[in-house]
Amino acid sequence: MKKRFNKEKLLQGNEAVVEGALYAGCRFFAGYPITPATEISEVMSQRLPAVDGTFIQMEDEIASMGAVIGASLAGAKSMTATSGPGFSLMQENIGYACIAEVPCVVVNVMRGGPSTGLPTSPAQGDIMQARWGTHGDHPAIALCPSTIRECYELTIKAFNFSEKYRNPVILLLDEVVAHMREKITLGDDRIDIFNRVKPTVPPEWYIPYEDTPFGIPPMANFGEGYRYHVTGLTHDVRGFPTSRPDEIDPFIRRLFRKISQNFSDLQIGESLMIEDADVSVIAYGCVARSAKRAVIDARERGIKAGLLKINTIWPFMRIQVEKVLKTSHCVIVPEMNMGQISREVKRVNKGDAKVFTINKVDSTIITPTEIFNRIREVC
Repeated sequence: MKKRFNKEKLLQGNEAVVEGALYAGCRFFAGYPITPATEISEVMSQRLPAVDGTFIQMEDEIASMGAVIGASLAGAKSMTATSGPGFSLMQENIGYACIAEVPCVVVNVMRGGPSTGLPTSPAQGDIMQARWGTHGDHPAIALCPSTIRECYELTIKAFNFSEKYRNPVILLLDEVVAHMREKITLGDDRIDIFNRVKPTVPPEWYIPYEDTPFGIPPMANFGEGYRYHVTGLTHDVRGFPTSRPDEIDPFIRRLFRKISQNFSDLQIGESLMIEDADVSVIAYGCVARSAKRAVIDARERGIKAGLLKINTIWPFMRIQVEKVLKTSHCVIVPEMNMGQISREVKRVNKGDAKVFTINKVDSTIITPTEIFNRIREVC
């Protein structure tokens, strides 16, 4: 048995995403350069060939997403990376991946918008787009790191979730987290890798979209003797288009059930001094870093403040948020948008706490001082 050496590295958030993807088994990347996500493509172009993987720079983001879907159907763990405008272009094919149940990971490094917006400035304006960007009823999984270590670990989780639930998974970074650097140790990982479940029946018995107790059918790779139909149309259990209500209804409900019955597995977050907090902050991404400092400063001044950092954006961490709303007198939701997660917080609030917001859309981050001042105001 070879001795495993741990490696300490000073990594940028985008670089940590690449390390996590490779550790998870990603062997295909198709993308188009776009600020502030370009470093992911650049590093992938160097690293993938070294592990017998494939890197392709596509002509645009639409083609990138199509190539990722095709590679995944052939059995490769696949990923693309983009920012706001490119993420918009990918939405139709993300919907295709949802209805065809194709595992893949889409990294969206958020920047100011709408349209071309602010290419080099941070924002958190794509939260709702990650949930509702593609049309129709569909389940969504989206994760958001706030540290470089989380960029690495949540990328691995994103691949695990995509393979386990046969669903595209979106990794939402903001420009601050994507471009900052922190020291992390690689090689001491304790994260298990999940690979898609393959059919155990002969090809002639295989039903590609059959229901199971978990709502997730086994997935055969193209080229391994299993032939089945893949379409963006609503389809029956064999993959062929259908207009029969008795086939459509259970199919759509199964897509939701495979996610809804596994909420506990998908929820990732972290709390700080939340148990006795009079005022709690709910934050994500780079703003969670500012919130942590603000909460510590508030405690040092005798204010009972706490923090709930949400790493799982979708499915919304309703149970954890409701607990905070019940135990705190006031809740503050700071965001670099006009109030996207705060709407969800207010939606699940049963009047237990007053919900306040800090909304910043001027291309600058929300600072610890701004959050601390808000904490002091509402106490």
